Amino acid sequence: MATGALGIADASNALIIDLYKNLNLERSADAESVRRAYRKMALKFHPDKNPSPDAFDHFKKICEAYDVLSNQKLRAIYDQYGTDGLKNGVPSKSGFDGYSGGYAYHGQPHETFSDFFGGKNPFADFFAVHNEDAAANHSSHNSRPTTDAGNNAAFPQKFGSKFGGMYGMNHPNAALSPPAQDQPVEKTLEVTLEELYMGTVKKIRVTRKVLNDDCITTMDVDKILTIEIQRGWKNGTRVTFPREGDQGPNKIPADIVFIIKELPHSRFVRQGNDLVLSQTVSLSQALVGSVIEVITLDKRTLQIPVNAVIHPDFVKEVSKEGMPISKSNERGKLLLKFHVEFPTFLNMEQKTILQKVLP
Repeated sequence: MATGALGIADASNALIIDLYKNLNLERSADAESVRRAYRKMALKFHPDKNPSPDAFDHFKKICEAYDVLSNQKLRAIYDQYGTDGLKNGVPSKSGFDGYSGGYAYHGQPHETFSDFFGGKNPFADFFAVHNEDAAANHSSHNSRPTTDAGNNAAFPQKFGSKFGGMYGMNHPNAALSPPAQDQPVEKTLEVTLEELYMGTVKKIRVTRKVLNDDCITTMDVDKILTIEIQRGWKNGTRVTFPREGDQGPNKIPADIVFIIKELPHSRFVRQGNDLVLSQTVSLSQALVGSVIEVITLDKRTLQIPVNAVIHPDFVKEVSKEGMPISKSNERGKLLLKFHVEFPTFLNMEQKTILQKVLP
């Protein structure tokens, strides 16, 4: 009796290994891994895509394995009791609510396949899988100013016998079209001149639609996107997060693009890499010179001597005190422009003195 029980267990384990092996899975695989493995294997061995003479046999085994392993209760029974438990039932005290058996795969793998993809274009999804995998290898949360685009062709609306061929498309030379990518979603990101001068980090919360396990319905999920504002970035700089837009069946998520908008500053005006500051001086300062005090964007205090006579077009240039130049250690210039305040009244003595001094 003990030997017989052991033999059944051994046979059951062998069947379990075979079943998981059909999907190239370990026995510890979670539900999401089962779903992804089926998606990959079924698309690989589908008879309308794979011309191999034994493709259908592989396809059927894959669908049968998924039919059991995607069902939490059936999988648990299978793991413990093998196919014998599924077909003939399990002991009443096994914890499976007295499951009496009767399970048998319906033998229609194309129905399993169609149900999995919800009647959508499975081969477009196939391209999406590879595109998403490739993107995952290169994507990150770091900002990268880039551009991207996508295109698509139409595909029959329902998978099944309507496709023609054994399970759909005209096997084996049917054309496969990749899914389209949505247009980029553009958002304005307001940044102060100080932030562009010194650099900063912005964390942006976005809400996007993410596909559920059925690959059809979606749910809203919040995500934080981190943007490292580099010193010297200019107004209009574009920061792209590839494929962070809404997910959906048979489409590639859109890129999310943040466009830098430089906010006006109360004192400085930016001209390319230079900073312009307007300074008011008295007539006497304009004529005899003075030291101009400037508080920089990073709160340093500059003492700038101006010894020349300040006339209406006079500009004082201070090198390396402008904006940082992106991707270099250089800086632009600080340009001081002046507004001369004239006195509103002069007495006779003052006028006489000025007439003697001025040409």
